[in-house]
Amino acid sequence: MAYPNLKLVEALRKTAQNLKEGSFYSWGNQGACNCGNLVQVVTQYSVKEIQTYVQTSGLGEWTEMAEEFCPLTNTPVNMLVSKLESLGLSSTDIHHLEYLNDIKVLKNLPTGFRWLHRNVREDAIIYFETFAQMLEEELLKNIELPVFENQMEELFI
Repeated sequence: MAYPNLKLVEALRKTAQNLKEGSFYSWGNQGACNCGNLVQVVTQYSVKEIQTYVQTSGLGEWTEMAEEFCPLTNTPVNMLVSKLESLGLSSTDIHHLEYLNDIKVLKNLPTGFRWLHRNVREDAIIYFETFAQMLEEELLKNIELPVFENQMEELFI
């Protein structure tokens, strides 16, 4: 599972919101698919710019790019994958985002487990929202608040 952090949660939520508001969505377009929409949020690149970077890589899908990623090179597509990884996503997470198939996320869908379709806007939205919610809950679990028992008693005396 991805490394939980606020930037990733915000990026997933912003991607879901953009999709709700009608941003261009086409699973067959590397700049407008599931990962492409997330990369738009993270980089501020356009669909066309992302698609151009991806097409110059010689690789087809985000899952292939994530598996072929080498942080030692400077090709543009590596920069795009690097942006996703710097958010806390692994190549496995990128694969799951593209295909909407991480079992952990699917088990946490608001309506219960079901298989989602990678090329359906509404399914992408619910996946991004559920993933963000799960990461946020994980973050909250790790927050420890100090106990102020003695100080609270003093306030009310």
